[in-house]
Amino acid sequence: MSEFTIVRKGTFKLQYLLKIEEEIQRKWAEDKIFEEDAPAYGSPEWKQEKYMVTFPFPYMNGRLHLGHTFTLSKCEFGVGFERLKGKKCLYPFGFHCTGMPIKACADKLKREMEEFGTPPVFPVFVEEEEKVEEKGQAKIVDKSKSKKSKAAAKSGGAAYQWLIMRSLGLEDKDIVAFANAEHWLQYFPPLTKQDLQKMGLKVDWRRSFYTTDANPYFDSFVRWQFGHLKERGKVKFGKRHTIFSPKDNQPCMDHDRQSGEGVGGQEYTLIKMQLMEPFPEKLAFLTGEKIFLVAATLRPETMFGQTNCWVRPDMRYVAYKMKSGEIFISTYRAARNMCYQEMTPVDGQVDILAELVGQDIMGRPLKAPLTCYDTIYTLPMLTIKEDKGSGIVTSVPSDAPDDYAALCDLKKKPAFRSKYGITDEMVLPFEPIPIIDIPDFGSLGAVTACERLKIQSQNDREKLAEAKDQVYLRGFYEGVMLVKGHEGKKVQDVKKTIQKQMVASGEAVLYMEPERKVISRSADECVVALCDQWYLDYREEEWKAKTHKALEQLNTYGEETRRNFLATLDWLQEHACSRTYGLGTRLPWDKQWLIESLSDSTIYMAFYTVCHFLQEGVFDGSKPNAVGISPEQMTTEVWNYIFFENVPYPETKIDRNVLEKMRNEFRYWYPLDLRVSGKDLVPNHLTYFLYNHCAMWPEQPDKWPRAVRANGHLLLNSEKMSKSTGNFLTLSDAIERFSADGMRLTLADAGDGVEDANFVEKMADAGILRLYTWIEWVKEVRDGVVALVEGEPNTFNDRVFASEMNLGIKLTHDHYNNMMYKEALKTGFFEFQLARDKYRELSSGGMNKQLVMRFIEVQTLLLAPICPHVCEHVWGLLGKSGSIMYARWPTAGEVDELAIRASDFVMSTAHDLRLRLKNRKQNTKSVDSGPPTHCIVYVAKSYPEWQRITIETLRRLNDENGGKFPENKLIAANLKQRSELKKYMKKVMPFVATIKELAAEHNVERALALTSPFDERSVLADHATYLADTLELDGVEVKFSNEGNTKVQEDCAPGHPLCEFVRKPGVNITVINQQACSGHFTVQIPVRSGDKPNQIISRIQKINRYLKESNQVTLCRYADPQQSIRQIPAYDGEGDGKIPLCDSSTFEVDLEKNKIVLCTKGGEKHDLEGAIIYKVE
Repeated sequence: MSEFTIVRKGTFKLQYLLKIEEEIQRKWAEDKIFEEDAPAYGSPEWKQEKYMVTFPFPYMNGRLHLGHTFTLSKCEFGVGFERLKGKKCLYPFGFHCTGMPIKACADKLKREMEEFGTPPVFPVFVEEEEKVEEKGQAKIVDKSKSKKSKAAAKSGGAAYQWLIMRSLGLEDKDIVAFANAEHWLQYFPPLTKQDLQKMGLKVDWRRSFYTTDANPYFDSFVRWQFGHLKERGKVKFGKRHTIFSPKDNQPCMDHDRQSGEGVGGQEYTLIKMQLMEPFPEKLAFLTGEKIFLVAATLRPETMFGQTNCWVRPDMRYVAYKMKSGEIFISTYRAARNMCYQEMTPVDGQVDILAELVGQDIMGRPLKAPLTCYDTIYTLPMLTIKEDKGSGIVTSVPSDAPDDYAALCDLKKKPAFRSKYGITDEMVLPFEPIPIIDIPDFGSLGAVTACERLKIQSQNDREKLAEAKDQVYLRGFYEGVMLVKGHEGKKVQDVKKTIQKQMVASGEAVLYMEPERKVISRSADECVVALCDQWYLDYREEEWKAKTHKALEQLNTYGEETRRNFLATLDWLQEHACSRTYGLGTRLPWDKQWLIESLSDSTIYMAFYTVCHFLQEGVFDGSKPNAVGISPEQMTTEVWNYIFFENVPYPETKIDRNVLEKMRNEFRYWYPLDLRVSGKDLVPNHLTYFLYNHCAMWPEQPDKWPRAVRANGHLLLNSEKMSKSTGNFLTLSDAIERFSADGMRLTLADAGDGVEDANFVEKMADAGILRLYTWIEWVKEVRDGVVALVEGEPNTFNDRVFASEMNLGIKLTHDHYNNMMYKEALKTGFFEFQLARDKYRELSSGGMNKQLVMRFIEVQTLLLAPICPHVCEHVWGLLGKSGSIMYARWPTAGEVDELAIRASDFVMSTAHDLRLRLKNRKQNTKSVDSGPPTHCIVYVAKSYPEWQRITIETLRRLNDENGGKFPENKLIAANLKQRSELKKYMKKVMPFVATIKELAAEHNVERALALTSPFDERSVLADHATYLADTLELDGVEVKFSNEGNTKVQEDCAPGHPLCEFVRKPGVNITVINQQACSGHFTVQIPVRSGDKPNQIISRIQKINRYLKESNQVTLCRYADPQQSIRQIPAYDGEGDGKIPLCDSSTFEVDLEKNKIVLCTKGGEKHDLEGAIIYKVE
């Protein structure tokens, strides 16, 4: 579990949300809201649109973590949205136990208890004993020793299993039971269900089960599936190359791997270079034998250009006997792979004759195939790696930049040659041999590339990598062979031909190894083995063609996922579907084999449609079901009748009504509407999923999956999740820390697409506050704490707010529909809340009650798929009957885009004015006698002449360039031709950049419009009070730009107002509050000629922050100011002798006399004697 670094002052808000979630989940369970049954065939309800979604059932060797949760949340949000659209939704959830990990862990616990006691007492330091031969494992005496501390054992991949179980929170007394593999199946699935229920998952738990033959119903289903696959020729038997674990003595499929998921076998050509006598000292006893240094290459067509052979001086090599009687020299790792490919006398054993280091065979003469040199030599290369190939590298400097650079180094450095005992005749006579002609590179591609990039030595790694990319790519696709017998032929056409010729002549052998390191769950480094096995023949052309067709009709929600599918279909060949160790279902026709985990999980979605009849939520189906069906009654004929069309009714004792209902369930829910998974399952599970649906329903494309949504991995606080580093979070811990809805909100915000997403704990913590604040605000509105305006919404800001809600509904619908939940959260919550905040800010007279109540209802519905508990709670606060789970997506009304643009213009102008005022205050040179009191905002009816000419030129160039702006160089050249712009050239290109940005953000038409679509002066003038308040000034005046100075007239443009800050003198007036115990006090307010009462109230509000709404305040004057000011106020008669000020009244100021007079609409004037009264409701 990750260390929680956020410091909280308390957990009240968190506990508040957790309590709500607990109550809502209990209510959902009682009402069985998520239990869905198919309607009767032919009934009106049958026509109701349905939506079935699944998540690949997680493996039950631990609790779910946040990575699982991120992926399954996509299903969860999708179901929530589709329910709101009125669809009947099914989200079933199962638990995967097939494969070897559980069995391997259980067996490991047994061994630890046998060796170290119960509970085990592990040594602080552990020395690995020499590896001894295990069943099916190669013989090796590993003389290297390694030490590992107890602490390291706790965190590393080779940790003791007992300690791993402790890290899951288990006590020693409980761990003992896990030595029995069956106990894992009983322990983790219920915990997983519990965690998912606390998350609020919309799952029909009646349809849950776990896999393996421990569940006889699922076991029967898988045997039925494989019986048909065998019958249809999809399952075959034979020797096939596969990733294999010697320790486990069986193929190691993706789900059996600790690392290396998705890795397949890589085929190499092993080039046999014969070691010439006399042999080196360590091999002298083999004189007379045929000894070959074998180099693994991917480019057999280049062997005509060999000039030498590279070995690493300090690398360990072994000489070992092959089945042919020949002796090979390579690394032990390569030999270990070969011994499982029927290349050694005894399968699985390496008969080591001698152990060497590279220096032992340095400078030795070799006879290499195809090259024009009779003899080549072994030379030193220090960069050879042991984890790929054979450790022996053949050198072709004409076409391999690395080889050319290394050969040049040896030629230029006598001291380097001398260090390793290399004489001149072993190096200097050898030159690159032209073998391939490459366009732009000639007949010595590597030489040309090194010269162009000015590569000085083999240490120029980056340049050499670049050179290699250039030469290899062009050489393979465009290169033409120059060597005799293949002249004029393209490299890609003769590659296989040359390989076959070399193998047939005995000059090479085929060899395979994993593309990169694969570690099994039992911590064994895997090899490629040639195994007898049952396999699914995914290379079969007809089957592959059908799968391509399925992919064509599949919604992948993104082209990258589709490309990954296509790439997988291109390379996918056979897949071993059987093993001998682990848990699972046995092949019905060959019971010594178990069906592996990637093969029993391809069409189980169909099992979901009927398993609630059979298991009723009992994971292993061990309890009798209500319909009286036993596992034995689920025969092939019965399964056929349920899942296939046009098959006869089976001979069975199962009640016909029950069987028809089961068939009806499948026919209603299938095909699967959505499968959500991590992107790493595209090359295996998700592709097999498509293949097997095509195999089982070959003539029914309407039963093939409709959509697959693949997502990236989840980072935690911008770092990879890892138990070993402590940056790790389980589902249960995340709920405990952030609440279910707080976690769900953050998962939605973590990211969309196939890129890696990021769960940020600070965001999750902030989410708790957001949700709590939302609930409290709804309660304040409901209880009348928030003052609202009754009546029809008819103001400009009412119209804008209604339009922004309607726009939010539309945008959020589209984002949900495209499964872009981060964007849905943005438009449906964050921006939706901001629209409310803006409306509240701009509505000086108060928000309209109708609009606010609609906002609360719509906001609740938009957020419901992501935060269902909070939204269910708010739904109740609104007095809605029934659960929000039965509500419908809100209907979007008309969107007044022009009004929204005008409102956005007000907000952007306010933001710009605040920045300008801030800069003015910070720039002391611009401050005159004091801070400004007013602002004059200038708006333009049209662009200044120089900007108009620029825009017209851009429009012309855009039209001439097919609707795209040309490069800036061409734009500048055109603009320089206009003499009118000569004076403004320094401003022109920055203005062009602004126009381009506007076009990219919106559209070209909007960016190139010469006038504003609305009256900017009227819009700003209507919001002058808001602008003055946000600037904390006494007033804002709006004028046209032609009333300003020359700079204003030249730079002011539509959509880009300018401003001038001024200071207006005034006289202070005393504003008195005489209300008893009100907490409101007397204040001094500046008054200027022309001020209205609402401006005075606004200034009072700036001082008295408790006055939230301006309509709370009433201003009054004394009927007899001279007498009343001197009297002690009578608190039982607040209104005596006080006259309310009319809104249309105006204040006049005499600066010389320091006098303030109130002028009424009727022309009356009243000397205020320096004081007025304010009352607060």
